[in-house]
Amino acid sequence: MTAIDDRVTGIFENLEVPEGFKAELIRGEIVMMAGPDRVHNWIIEAIQDQISRRLWHRSTTQDIDLPGLTSEPQPDLVVYERGVLEGPGRLVPAPLLTLVVEVVSKTSVLRDYRTKRELYAEGRIPAYLIVDPVKGVCVLLTEPSRAAASGLPDYAVERTAKFGESIPLDLLDIVLDTSEFQTYS
Repeated sequence: MTAIDDRVTGIFENLEVPEGFKAELIRGEIVMMAGPDRVHNWIIEAIQDQISRRLWHRSTTQDIDLPGLTSEPQPDLVVYERGVLEGPGRLVPAPLLTLVVEVVSKTSVLRDYRTKRELYAEGRIPAYLIVDPVKGVCVLLTEPSRAAASGLPDYAVERTAKFGESIPLDLLDIVLDTSEFQTYS
């Protein structure tokens, strides 16, 4: 990290975010967003309800640490095995994560589909689920690697399902039911 990266990280860690907003550090930039739509929250609830609390931590508003990158994104949901991380702390190291979920908003499309896809692949997070209430689809990305053509971090496997279709989340040993997912009006 450079001195500028350290300064930005320091500012981010001490940032007082106004109520109703969330902030993320994405590639050295502090990105602030308004609170989510109810549809967004209902989708996250529906996903959490299907993942065993006994086996997995299913955390919202959890910052993640992508080692070596000036990014501390806050996915809409992070899932990691119980027992792999104990005690207090603001950051969950990316290597401990099994799944991250982002619910697309009208202002986060590029960030969720492109920027975070690259970040999460570079962080070697095994599965990234993009839930898109704008289009009514889910995109499951697995097997982080480098894209052959560009050499950029990416996921080798991409599965798309429409809302209402089931999505196998093999790493969690569940089939995700999306029948409750709604689109934005």
